[in-house]
Amino acid sequence: MKVVAIVGSIRKESYNLMLAQYIEKKYSNQFDLEILRLNDIPMYNQDTENEPPQSVVDFKQKVKEADAVLWVTPEYNASIPGVLGNAIDWLSRVDQVMIGKPSLIMGASMGNLGTVKAQGHLRDILFAPGLGSPVLQRNEVYVGAAHNKFDSNGNLTDESTVKFLDSVIENFVEWMKLYV
Repeated sequence: MKVVAIVGSIRKESYNLMLAQYIEKKYSNQFDLEILRLNDIPMYNQDTENEPPQSVVDFKQKVKEADAVLWVTPEYNASIPGVLGNAIDWLSRVDQVMIGKPSLIMGASMGNLGTVKAQGHLRDILFAPGLGSPVLQRNEVYVGAAHNKFDSNGNLTDESTVKFLDSVIENFVEWMKLYV
């Protein structure tokens, strides 16, 4: 199975990027994961949506070809980052590549609650008519106090978080089989 991870942070040393990279390594025997960065995605502009820049064409094509999307988002001001909202705007328009595509949401934050508010908001957004993405329920991954849970090599070191992530990924793989 082919999964793309959309990381909602463009920060070089993002904990969310670390989380996506950790998943890419640890679960490579269960699915292929390609991490998509949003650094080169320009601001959505309805004037150019029918002939978008090549970076948008490539981004949408990778999402279209994937069996599922893993959303890995930080939380900014109790919501998703603007860069992630912008990418979602592109995905929701014209060819609407997210319709029916299964999603899993997770995130990491230095705060104790992880990214609970951002994930709730993202879940609501993914149900919008231009997206229509089913989201795996009751398997939310909130990596709070992330600065204490990753080592200098980007590995998750908190045993209970790793155990929980193992169970969520197992559930995700089984659930994805309904759609593939």
